[in-house]
Amino acid sequence: MPLAQCPMRPSKNASRTVKEVKNIAKRINVNKKIRAKEVRLIDADGKQLGVVPFMEALATAKSQGLDLVEVAPNVAPPVCRIMDYGRYKYQQNKKLQEAKKRQSTFQVKEIKLRPRTGEHDFQVKMRNAKRFLDNRDKVKITVIFRGREMAYTNLGRALLDRVVEQTEEYAIVEQGARREGRILVMVLAPK
Repeated sequence: MPLAQCPMRPSKNASRTVKEVKNIAKRINVNKKIRAKEVRLIDADGKQLGVVPFMEALATAKSQGLDLVEVAPNVAPPVCRIMDYGRYKYQQNKKLQEAKKRQSTFQVKEIKLRPRTGEHDFQVKMRNAKRFLDNRDKVKITVIFRGREMAYTNLGRALLDRVVEQTEEYAIVEQGARREGRILVMVLAPK
């Protein structure tokens, strides 16, 4: 098993599902499931006890009323630690739940404008943009040109400049105005 897939090593994606946690728990060898003649033993306090025969390590764990858990199966001899495995699994689940709580999610909301959008419609769309940004969502502002309006892309850029001016106190420009065919696109992110 490559080091990146080592069950004890945290993955790059911190938000694991319960199913993934159960799969990891299935891959961790505990007590009699360990298939090695000798193991490098670490006691419950974190002190290294050296390389010992597997049966001796298992007897040491049982005498302390704890489990023998294979921490690093890829090395020779494998590293095993004496710990309360049930408690360890409980703590891992708690950490995953905390990570999920702290994980920030956002959506990209889109507001569509035209170069000749009226003042009242513009103000309504700016209120919506403020509401989206207050909800910690990103806002994609799109100015759509039709027909002969393509000759007046400067009106669209002026409109996007006005949007930036209206939202500068609660938004930052994540992606400046760029043209994609018949549309101008800009992305705002909450401050």
